[in-house]
Amino acid sequence: MPNSPKNAAVLLIHCPDKSGIVVAITDFIYKNDGNILYLDQHVDSERGVFFMRVEWALDSFAIEREKIAEHFETLVGSRYSMTFQLHFADSKPRMALFVSKMAHCFYDLLARYECGELDVEIPLIISNHPDLQIAAERLGIEYHCISVNKDNKAEQEAKQKALLAEHNIDFIVLARYMQVLSDDFVKDYPQRIINIHHSFLPAFPGGRPYHSAYERGVKIIGATSHYVTAELDAGPIIEQDVVRVSHKDTVEDLVRIGRDLEKIVLARAVRHHVHHDLLVYENRTVVFD
Repeated sequence: MPNSPKNAAVLLIHCPDKSGIVVAITDFIYKNDGNILYLDQHVDSERGVFFMRVEWALDSFAIEREKIAEHFETLVGSRYSMTFQLHFADSKPRMALFVSKMAHCFYDLLARYECGELDVEIPLIISNHPDLQIAAERLGIEYHCISVNKDNKAEQEAKQKALLAEHNIDFIVLARYMQVLSDDFVKDYPQRIINIHHSFLPAFPGGRPYHSAYERGVKIIGATSHYVTAELDAGPIIEQDVVRVSHKDTVEDLVRIGRDLEKIVLARAVRHHVHHDLLVYENRTVVFD
């Protein structure tokens, strides 16, 4: 999906499916002098649920942006029992990166941020190792090394959450952060923590999945990015991809190919989140083109 004009609003909607929804939404925008830039919809016929993403220009819109949500709820949302999110394209999300020692996803996101491809602010990086601090310093980003183990987990997560609150963080990306977040931590950031892992799970768990996959002669390598929930690696999936491999590839090849794929898949997931291209319903995502 292309970048949105800066002076635009985005509505993400889901509600029980019934006739008249599209007309009601577009009529609301039209009657208030809004120009629709994008509209996509989906109906889950098994569950009877309607989903929509609609974006419109605010240049001549009759309602002040602070009052759009209130007016929409009164005139449209309440009539159709809608759950909706309203976002503005000129609002730049504040992202925190969590990282350990594996740097491939970390450096990829920083590169996209530095060249302006990733339209976010990164005021904070948290790690359980000091190894990557130099990269943060080069970009003027605060880097906090907070070591976590089973004996100090609650205390150290409290420090992390204090830093996140201090920097007004909107969402967190786990760029191969090799610590499992506690249930209490995750509950404070629902649908606001994005993780990446190889797609061998659960067939090849553990610290050396590519070695195990090599021994089995796998023919594809995959990567999955998802929102973090209390159930490990079982949150709503945002983005996935695969690459074919063969018997000619060594373990080192599998690791290299897998890491390249992880970078791409995580960047796509972050972009979907930043551009409000997806919504979560139950434990699934609807990702709009």
